[in-house]
Amino acid sequence: MKLLDPIVEFAAQLQQIRRDIHAHPELCYEEIRTSELVAAKLTEWQIPIIRGLGITGIVGVIKRGSSQRAVGLRADMDALPMQELNTFAHTSTQNGKMHACGHDGHTAMLLGAAHYLATHASFDGTVYVIFQPAEEGGGGAKRMIADGLFEQCPMQAVFGMHNWPGVPLGQFGVRAGPMMASSNEFEVIVHGKGAHAAQPHKGIDPILVAIQIVQSWQSIVARNVSPVDSAVLSVTQIHSGSATNVIPDQAILIGTVRTFTPEVLDMIEANMHRIADHTAQAFDARVEFHFKRNYPALFNHAKESVLAAEVMRQIVGDDAVNSQIEPTMGAEDFAYMLQGKPGCYVFIGNGDGNHREQGHGLGPCNLHNASYDFNDQLLPLGATYWVRLAQHFLAQS
Repeated sequence: MKLLDPIVEFAAQLQQIRRDIHAHPELCYEEIRTSELVAAKLTEWQIPIIRGLGITGIVGVIKRGSSQRAVGLRADMDALPMQELNTFAHTSTQNGKMHACGHDGHTAMLLGAAHYLATHASFDGTVYVIFQPAEEGGGGAKRMIADGLFEQCPMQAVFGMHNWPGVPLGQFGVRAGPMMASSNEFEVIVHGKGAHAAQPHKGIDPILVAIQIVQSWQSIVARNVSPVDSAVLSVTQIHSGSATNVIPDQAILIGTVRTFTPEVLDMIEANMHRIADHTAQAFDARVEFHFKRNYPALFNHAKESVLAAEVMRQIVGDDAVNSQIEPTMGAEDFAYMLQGKPGCYVFIGNGDGNHREQGHGLGPCNLHNASYDFNDQLLPLGATYWVRLAQHFLAQS
């Protein structure tokens, strides 16, 4: 593994930064303390900053030489509304808030790269280090773009990275094309007619209708989606009723749909709506159908994916880079940035969880798990990757 020595020497400070952020998690668009910490570090290293993009977003501008080439490196800063079960020294001090996805580590790794680029690196061009708020459902990437990210920071490409539990420490994963799925949610309200549970013939049972709808929806992925495509339709909540002897007036179905292509998504939404309407009509009920499209699918650009894989191999070797890693049905709002600019999003292995100190919770070290903790051993590796990626991109003609 070919890490940059100055970054390795700086790793203890990066760990301190990471654990400080972990202990003080902030939810989407509330990353005031985190944003101030990032701004203070960049200013300390004499890196000019841009504020006000995405409310709490920060962009550092590191420029050398006279080249007009520029590249963006992005990290997310927000935490999740979860109660942490860990009890180690840097556990969350905020009730009901936790860095359970590693954004604390992402921020620290990019700060490590920024410090090196500002104090050691020789390159010709501009590196924009983008610290983004509100990835966890707030669409912070989209907000930063709307606020003028790409106009104020003209770049030829933009890159992102996420830690990935289960992939061994020291390994990377990437693929060209679809990397992460779109995220969409639905709410369907089934309106029936309430009655005494002992006299069901006098009412219209919305629970029965809801059950029929859910069962029929399962045929959409099984029989309407091509076997070579991927899609998920999950009903995750059913709400109805308040008493054992009352047939309620309504039942509510809530859930998510994930796809890699808008065509498959269009088909699933249309079929869900049609099945819900017609099933309700068959039982003399009616439905309200609400479908919300959140994050689009994340597609890596081919040329930038090849570059990212080449940089990884130079750092960790051929055997530690999976350039055809399996895509995930999880979603990521970096997809918006890749819609606006060429680029690539990669996974860096977070290990199997053995890095956690005594005092971690009983659960696995998975993302969005109350016993998760970022692996600090990744900090110098991730920072080295960012530096080498920026240098190689800017050296291209």
